[in-house]
Amino acid sequence: MARFIVRRLLVAIPVLLGLSVILFLFLRLLPGGGPAEAILGQHATPQLVAQITAAEGLDKPLYVQYVAYLGRLLHGDFGASFIDGREVAGTFLIRFPATVELTIGALIFAVGLGIPLGRLAARHPNGWIDGVVTAISLFGISIPVFVLGYTLAFIFGVELHWLPTLGQNDPRLGVDPVTHFAIIDAILAGHWYVIDALAHLILPSIALGTIPLAVFTRITRASVIEVSNEDYVRTARAKGLTDRRVNDRHIMRNAWLPVTTVIGLETGALLAGAVLTETVFSWNGVGSWVVSSIQNHDYIVVQSLILIFASIFLTVNLIVDMGYAFLNPRIRYG
Repeated sequence: MARFIVRRLLVAIPVLLGLSVILFLFLRLLPGGGPAEAILGQHATPQLVAQITAAEGLDKPLYVQYVAYLGRLLHGDFGASFIDGREVAGTFLIRFPATVELTIGALIFAVGLGIPLGRLAARHPNGWIDGVVTAISLFGISIPVFVLGYTLAFIFGVELHWLPTLGQNDPRLGVDPVTHFAIIDAILAGHWYVIDALAHLILPSIALGTIPLAVFTRITRASVIEVSNEDYVRTARAKGLTDRRVNDRHIMRNAWLPVTTVIGLETGALLAGAVLTETVFSWNGVGSWVVSSIQNHDYIVVQSLILIFASIFLTVNLIVDMGYAFLNPRIRYG
């Protein structure tokens, strides 16, 4: 196991290094002005642009700028925003809990509903139940996130007034951001504040979790059907084992492997892909920060966040691969 982990970590190094090169060059070749224009905004004049360019070292060759940027990364310095001067790492630690909270909510919704639906469809293959579940999964994977988000906000927020549609909590409550996890901070504040935090989380979680829900449903259905047709399952049934014992000990134990893989991949994708959901629901997470940074041509923030999310994605996949050995003891890593 240790050799496997070391090998995966060594493979991740050139991946992140190559990504940093591509991002560094690509973001600086985009049209719309350079970092100096982004910093100065409407006050940009040729003289001020020249001053900022020289002060920030932007007049040096790209490879010199990249080497300096890489050196800062190796020391854990992700730089500072061109717009407000705040350190990327510090702002990330403040905003990331909101994205994690939204991702967990979406995963609970997707896993809690998708896997039972997949098992239900697998128990009635090619029947009307399977057809209904398939239609639901196709609908979920086809509708764009922003369309579903605005639709949910309009129906349940504007028309029915059942659920809030903006932010992580009601600002009038005055909940202090101790951990920056809205639910945890609401619990620490006491009273009924946690109900408000949970209510704010429902609609964004559904909007973000609909596509993973469809994926989990389809993968679970296919995996359960495939395992159910294996010889050892038929043998277990021939021995007179109950359906519950066959399902728990023979079918689901082996069907969990591909499902777990997809859950791991979707977790990384949700963390990095909550941009539209956070924008629709004014969620103060990393996704909305990415959008504003792109609009303001804040190159340092954009490239640093993409590298951070790439690292998180690789870490999540490594954890999933390590978990295989616990789900199936026959798997060994050389």
